[in-house]
Amino acid sequence: MSSPFHDPFRLDGKTVLVTGASSGIGQAIAVQAALAGAQLVLSGRDTARLEAVHASLAGSGHRCLAADLTDTAQIQTLADAVGAVDGVVHSAGVDGVAPMRMLNAKMLDRVLQTNYYAPMLLTQRQLARQWIRPGGSVLLLASIAALTGKVGVGPYSGSKSALIGSMRCLALEVAKRGIRVNALCPGLVETPLLNMHRDLLENADKAYPLGLGQPEDIAYAAIYFLSDASRKVTGTTFSLDGGIPFT
Repeated sequence: MSSPFHDPFRLDGKTVLVTGASSGIGQAIAVQAALAGAQLVLSGRDTARLEAVHASLAGSGHRCLAADLTDTAQIQTLADAVGAVDGVVHSAGVDGVAPMRMLNAKMLDRVLQTNYYAPMLLTQRQLARQWIRPGGSVLLLASIAALTGKVGVGPYSGSKSALIGSMRCLALEVAKRGIRVNALCPGLVETPLLNMHRDLLENADKAYPLGLGQPEDIAYAAIYFLSDASRKVTGTTFSLDGGIPFT
């Protein structure tokens, strides 16, 4: 008699922390991870929106922990409050849309603090306290902006490039514990963040042979990297570019 089919994409028995879970890509990842059987810890700055996402999740045992990830003390408090996890998705992020000639220190600090310092310092705390279980998965939300140049997004692109560089080093450091570290690089995705700059992105969708992405598209890829289906995949940069040429 054949053995029962094991679905390697399921997340049953896994606890997953998702930052930036109150909207957009983070929300979509949380929703899909819950459907796949995970217990979610949702983090973001807006408590009301987090609770609304929490109410929409399948399953039970999920938690909400509000935190401002530009505050180092709150990062440490969040890591300790979450406790042991099997997966972390660093989805919290801000835009960095400005020509380099208009860049200033305040803007650069804001972008780097949220997009780079926060995920690095949160991961450091979790590793130092051994809050990421052996066999766990750390997933960083980068961007195709880190892989190809585009006018006007230098600060954002730089912050995401820093994520990818650090990801490759971190993947080697934690491999001995069976922990995987990977980065997703979406193209343009229909999110509230994109809508804030719709005037700057007129006709941008025409550059994508498969059209603009939806948050669920990124969530499906995240499920793969959180699940045992990717247990031998680490240090990778996975593009969800809709077929846009890198020229």
